[in-house]
Amino acid sequence: MRATIFEAPGQVTVVDKPVPQPGPGELRVRMAASALCASDVRVYRGEKYAKPGVTPGHEIAGVVDALGEGVTGINEGDRVVICPMVTCGKCRYCIVGRQNRCVERKTIGYDLDGGFAEMLLVPAQIVRIGHVLPVPNNLPLDIAALTEPAACTLSSLDLMGVVAGSSLAIMGAGPMGLLHVIMGRAAGAGPIISIEPVAERREIAKRWGADVVIDPTTEDAVAITKDVTGGGADAVALTIGSHEAVGPAIKLVRNQGTINLFAGFPPGKTVPFDPNVIHYGEINLTGSQNATTDQYRRTINMLAHVAHIDEVVTNRYDVEHGPEAYTSRLSMNGLKSLVQFAGVDPL
Repeated sequence: MRATIFEAPGQVTVVDKPVPQPGPGELRVRMAASALCASDVRVYRGEKYAKPGVTPGHEIAGVVDALGEGVTGINEGDRVVICPMVTCGKCRYCIVGRQNRCVERKTIGYDLDGGFAEMLLVPAQIVRIGHVLPVPNNLPLDIAALTEPAACTLSSLDLMGVVAGSSLAIMGAGPMGLLHVIMGRAAGAGPIISIEPVAERREIAKRWGADVVIDPTTEDAVAITKDVTGGGADAVALTIGSHEAVGPAIKLVRNQGTINLFAGFPPGKTVPFDPNVIHYGEINLTGSQNATTDQYRRTINMLAHVAHIDEVVTNRYDVEHGPEAYTSRLSMNGLKSLVQFAGVDPL
C-alpha cells in the first residue's frame, strides 16, 4: 500500500508499505479521508514530537476492511471515525471520563501509524475502549474526517462555558478559528466576534456566522469587543499559536469570563502579564487539548447539522501528493487540507 511517512522535520515522503494484517482485538480500516492538523504542521516545523518513520494523520475516517479475532460489535463495511487516543482506561483521568489527559496516552499519527495511508491498523486498545465510532448515514466520510478537530472545538466551547447567548471572541480565523465560529453559532452563542488580520479570512468568518469581524492591524479590537458585548466577551478563544497574543486576549474578556489558550505554542516561550488583572477580574485562564470520548460522540452526531462544515476543506490531495498538504498549509493557501482516497465511501 502507499503511505506518507514523516522522516524528520521538513521531510515527508511517500513510500510502499506492507498491508497490515489485524491481530487479536485489532481491526483494519480502508481509509477514505484524513485531514491535516495544525499540530501536524508543528511536527513538520520541528516544534512538536512525532516518531520518525511514522505515518501521520489523526483526523481520520474510513470503512472497516478486516477484523481480528475476538472483535465484536463492529462489522466489515462499517463506516467509522477513529478517536486517535490510545489510553490506559485505568488512570484517574480515564476513570472520570477525561481520556484526553490519560497519563499513558499515545496517539495515532504521532506515536503509531495514522491515516495518510491506504490502510490503517487500529490497535486493540482503541477498539476495546470504544474509540471506533460509527458514522451516521447522512454524513459523507470526507466530512466525518473533521470529527477530531470539531470535537477539539467542542471541548474548547464546553471548557469556556459557551451556551446559547454567550458572547464569544475568537482570535484567529484559520481553520480552527473558523470551526469555533460555526460550532459556536450552532451552540447559539452571540455575539460572535472574529479577530483576524487577513481580509479573505475575515470575509469567510462573517459569511459563516461571525456578527462582527475586526482587523487588529487597523482597528481597536479591545474597544470594539467591549462595545459590542457590553464590557467584554464571556469567552475568548485564542486559536493562533502566538504567545504574543495572550496579553491582548486577556484584555478582551469580561470580569469572571474565560480565556482558552486553544492553540499550541512554540516551545520555550513565556508570557508576561499583570496577575492582578486575573485576580481582581476573577478571570479564568485555561487551555484545552484534544477532547473526551463523549465529546467525539456528540460531535459526530452534530456535524451533518453544522452550517458550512462542508466548506472547511479547501485543498484535497491523493496519497501520492500527501506532502503537498503540508506546503499548502505552510503557505496559508486555503483552509483545511485533506488526503482523500477515491472510491472508498459507499455513499
